[in-house]
Amino acid sequence: MLPAESEAALQTSREKTAVALSSVLAAVFLTVMKLVVGVISNSLGMLSEAAHSGLDLVAATVTFLGVRVSGRPADLEHTYGHGKVENLSALIETMLLLSICVWIVIEAAERLLFKAVVVEAGILAFLTMVVSIIVDFSRSRALMKVARRYDSQALEADALHFSTDIWSSIVVVFGLVLVSLSNYPGLEWLMKMDALAALGVAGIVVTVSLRLGCKAIANLLDTIPSGLHSKVAQAVYGVPGVFDVKQVRVRRVGPEAFADLTLTVDREATFKQAHNIATLAEMAVRKILPGADVVVHMEPTLETNEALPAMVRNFAGEIDGVKEVHGIRALSLKDGLHIAFHLQVDKGLSLKHAHDITERLEDGIRGRFSEVKHVSIHLEQHCDDVLKVEVLKDPRIFQDIRRIVSGHGEVRGLKNPRVYVAEGRFHIFLECLLDEDQPVETAHAVLSHIEEELKSLFPDSIVEIHSEPA
Repeated sequence: MLPAESEAALQTSREKTAVALSSVLAAVFLTVMKLVVGVISNSLGMLSEAAHSGLDLVAATVTFLGVRVSGRPADLEHTYGHGKVENLSALIETMLLLSICVWIVIEAAERLLFKAVVVEAGILAFLTMVVSIIVDFSRSRALMKVARRYDSQALEADALHFSTDIWSSIVVVFGLVLVSLSNYPGLEWLMKMDALAALGVAGIVVTVSLRLGCKAIANLLDTIPSGLHSKVAQAVYGVPGVFDVKQVRVRRVGPEAFADLTLTVDREATFKQAHNIATLAEMAVRKILPGADVVVHMEPTLETNEALPAMVRNFAGEIDGVKEVHGIRALSLKDGLHIAFHLQVDKGLSLKHAHDITERLEDGIRGRFSEVKHVSIHLEQHCDDVLKVEVLKDPRIFQDIRRIVSGHGEVRGLKNPRVYVAEGRFHIFLECLLDEDQPVETAHAVLSHIEEELKSLFPDSIVEIHSEPA
């Protein structure tokens, strides 16, 4: 990590820790205040708020510890860092909130159905709730500001706790107002409003807790928002030089985002070109996921027609009687591919036996490769022995060879031509000098034309031409 990045990470950790610690202190103050006033007034709504704030104290402590741990850098045992601790702390807070709601609901049901409790809705209770609302409002704003700045789920959870305290406090105040009216004749039933207010607090807390818990679980399971995968893929598809996006994987670890991409690029691209494409792909991802750690894996394009010859050669090797396959060509037609190649079999085989081998090979290729519609096989004899040859020195033969070669202006010179005779056919070996800047495709075309002309002049000959830069 660069010094500037290290300093920025340290500053982030300090700010998150400071705001989390302030929440712990605020939660201590509110819990003690509500508990004392709740006991004095005997208000279940107030006691439920004290329990709620007590839980906030535990949650704030968990957040404080979680933020401190999550700020640690990655190590050998936590290669993605410690950010998941924030998600875990948010889940723990959710479970604590739901557990306290169970107690509130049980106590409220008892007060509504089985026991009468006198609630003292005095001025102290009202002042306590007003102070609580003010503190909750200031803390929720401070926490949410830092949570959004650093994308911290733990701080966001803490902010939600304090914001729900505001609404639950308002519900309690409303309940206390109704309880205070129960002193008037005919309105004694309003004494039950305190328990109903407590149920209202529980309802608010459950709703927020479930939403927060689902988000924490989703992050722990590496769930990403709907549509994010396609957004990242489309952004990378727009990078010049990217032929295909084969894989996109995105995960969040606390506030940090990680993306792994597998892209295909031109197989003839240089290392520098491929590196530039990868850099542009990383930038495209970070426009959607700011600050993301992006890893790009590059693969060369591989056309079907390019891979097919190798697959055909491997398949042919599985057929009994096949000695060698060479000269494989794949031709693209409207209805599919036409495969043509030379097949070598033992020279002692009968034509019928050799034909059976070619038919098995043709049927097998069409069955295994559905895109292949036509197969053409040129049958040749295979010879494992070293051929006994005779060196040919007839000057007329060499004159004809030089005449054909010199007819192609691209050839700068002819070196060491050799002609042998074996089994009644010519074996011609040439070394042609071509311009060093000549594209391989052009050089191959020139040599192929020379080969065709020589075979036309010397039927059934074998021609091998080696090219060298002039």
